[in-house]
Amino acid sequence: MDQLTTIIEEIRRDLTARNSVRDLTLNRSRELTRLCAHSIRAVHRHELAEAEALLAEARKAAAAMTADLADKPDLFYAGYTQDALKELVEAHLVYAFVAGAPLPTPIELGVPSSTYLNGLSEAATEMRRFALDLIRLGRVAEAVPFLEIMDDVYSLQIAIDFPDAITGGLRRQTDVLRGTLERTRGDVTMAIRQEEMRAALAAFEARVLGRPAGDLPRAQPFFNDDDAG
Repeated sequence: MDQLTTIIEEIRRDLTARNSVRDLTLNRSRELTRLCAHSIRAVHRHELAEAEALLAEARKAAAAMTADLADKPDLFYAGYTQDALKELVEAHLVYAFVAGAPLPTPIELGVPSSTYLNGLSEAATEMRRFALDLIRLGRVAEAVPFLEIMDDVYSLQIAIDFPDAITGGLRRQTDVLRGTLERTRGDVTMAIRQEEMRAALAAFEARVLGRPAGDLPRAQPFFNDDDAG
C-alpha cells in the first residue's frame, strides 16, 4: 500500500500540473480570440496598420499558448485550443485577402493543416461582408473580386475529400461557405444587372432628350493611402 500511495501522489502531482496548464491555456485562448476579432474588425474599418499590429500580438499570444503544450498533445488538440488557432488563421487570411498581402502558411502560423483549412473557410465566408459593403457604396464592380475569392476557396475546399476526424469537421464549414457563396453571388449579380439597367436608361434618356448621357460615377479604391497607414 505504501507503494500504491506513492504512485497515487505522483499521479496527483502530474494532474495538478496539467490542470494548471489547462487553465492557463484557456485564458490564453480567450486572449488570442479577442486579438483576432479586433484585427478583423480593424480590417472592416479600413484600419490596416492597426490590424497588422493586432496580428503581431496574436502571433505572440499563439506562440506562448502552444509552447507550453509541446509535450501535451491532448491539450494542444483540445477544442478550445484549436478554436483559438482557427481564429488566428481567419484573422491573418482576412487581412491578406483584403490588403493583397502574401497568404501565410500553416507552418508559418504554427497550426495543424485541418485547423488552417477551417480558418480558411471562415475567412472566405467573411468576404461576403466586404462585397455587400461595396455594393451599398455603389461600387459593384469592386465587389466582384471578393466573390471570386469565395468561389476559389470553395472550389479548392470541396476537393479535400477526407473524413471529418482528419479534417476537423471541414465538410460542415465548406457547406456553410457554399451557402454564403450562393447568396453573395445572387446579391452581386442583382447589383450588376441594376447597374446595367441604370446605364441603359441613362443612354435612352440622353437619346430622347438629345443630350450626351452623363458619365457614371467613377469607382473609388476600397482603401485610400490614409486607410493603409
